[in-house]
Amino acid sequence: QVQLVESGGGLVQAGASLRLSCEASGRTFSSSTMGWFRQAPGKEREFVAAMTASGARTYKTDSVKGRFTISRDNAKNTVYLQMNSLKPEDTAVYYCAATRYGSTSNLPTVPISDIYWGQGTQVTVSS
Repeated sequence: QVQLVESGGGLVQAGASLRLSCEASGRTFSSSTMGWFRQAPGKEREFVAAMTASGARTYKTDSVKGRFTISRDNAKNTVYLQMNSLKPEDTAVYYCAATRYGSTSNLPTVPISDIYWGQGTQVTVSS
């Protein structure tokens, strides 16, 4: 059974940093794109960042560029999201995602049914 388990969320003040981790189990994801989405209260889930299978390409939504860094360790089947200079508008539940079928450089366009999802971790940034 495939599982993606996020950790590292919490409550911080604006300007602080957090590092999210997502450890996958049940299969290897070395050939999959892995990334992060988030969902704020009352809003739709939105793409945050992703990294292709080889790590050759990363891409992020504009609002986190210069502040968030995605990385992965294929040997540990784990993807990370380093979040610096956090803002109150970053408050959301953050979900780990991994493609079921191969790697892509356009994770936001992959059908939801073709993605494995974690259960989410809450990030709250106070002003």
